[in-house]
Amino acid sequence: MDDVSNQGQAIELLQQLGLKEYEAKSFVALTRRHHGTAKEISETSDVPRTRVYDAIRVLESKGLVVTQHSNPQVFRAVTIDEAVNTLQSEYVERTETLRSALSGLEPTDGDDETEVTHEVWSITGGNGITSRTQQLLEGATDEILLVIGHESILTDALVERLQEARDRGVDVVVGTADEAIRGKIQQVLPAVEVFVSELEWLSRSPLPSDTTEISRLLLVDREAILVSSFTESSTDSREHEQGVFGRGFDNGLVAIVRRLMATGSLFKDEPRNSEP
Repeated sequence: MDDVSNQGQAIELLQQLGLKEYEAKSFVALTRRHHGTAKEISETSDVPRTRVYDAIRVLESKGLVVTQHSNPQVFRAVTIDEAVNTLQSEYVERTETLRSALSGLEPTDGDDETEVTHEVWSITGGNGITSRTQQLLEGATDEILLVIGHESILTDALVERLQEARDRGVDVVVGTADEAIRGKIQQVLPAVEVFVSELEWLSRSPLPSDTTEISRLLLVDREAILVSSFTESSTDSREHEQGVFGRGFDNGLVAIVRRLMATGSLFKDEPRNSEP
């Protein structure tokens, strides 16, 4: 990634973290130099000089910039690590405040706060699907059966959740679409049972016109199922990932997957129990 792309991405991410455009541009300009006056910041960032002072005041209040009260005033950005830690702390604080505010809302339908079962819901986007995956793994108490169809799914966070589950006594079995992915998983999770699935449709569709790839198939405690996929033509498979989620012992989607596993369709060996 070249300098222009890095700068643009940094400005965009800073805005997503709560800074306004001129504040983000001014901060990025300062990180590119040891220190700078308002005039120098303006020249580097294309922020109007009169607006630089306003931006700096906000950045200073957030602990991202320090000021030398000379004539003219000189400004310096804190270190990159300090800035990231500051923004991360503010982001966490905001999300926790949001959690508290949402939890405190009164229900409008008068129902008790219980999760609806025996229904199937769609999930769009890699972030949402990953979040649901982690939630299911963290809540597992008995068994996790996970089939990974694409190597992009194998993240450090996923490995950590699987290891945590196994450490607390959950039976973890992981399947892959090919031997290469199996080898990677076996390296990072040596104590977990890993197999290569014999279901060819997990890695490719039998229909020539179908470019859909199954990215993950997760069954937790034999009562919750998450299946996701994306198309090979997607420029960003994570962003365009689509999934369905179902929960409940009598849920049809869950029942189908459980029976596939029980008949040995997902495993080379017979499952431990003949009936789920």
